[in-house]
Amino acid sequence: MECIVHFDVHHEEGIKSLRGLIFLQDDKKIPSESDLLQMFEEMGYKLRLDDRDKMIFVPSEPRSDFDWVRIRELDTGDKTYKEDGELRSVIGNLMPQKFRPI
Repeated sequence: MECIVHFDVHHEEGIKSLRGLIFLQDDKKIPSESDLLQMFEEMGYKLRLDDRDKMIFVPSEPRSDFDWVRIRELDTGDKTYKEDGELRSVIGNLMPQKFRPI
């Protein structure tokens, strides 16, 4: 199974939108963190995961010409994972800011 990874690379000059391809084993539905890191390394980006929820990766080498990489969409053909920023904002505003025991 294939997974097309749509991602943005943030440079000082602006953001570049790129795509990568990962071949998944039949039992896997979405790529793992190591699959994504391997794909990025094959593309010349040496990264580490910085924010799992927002799918943001940062360079693991100090002298990089980009600031961060953010995955926008994972397309496996069956289902597409795409972050819905508006839904996240609505849910964030509806949830209490301080959690207290019942």
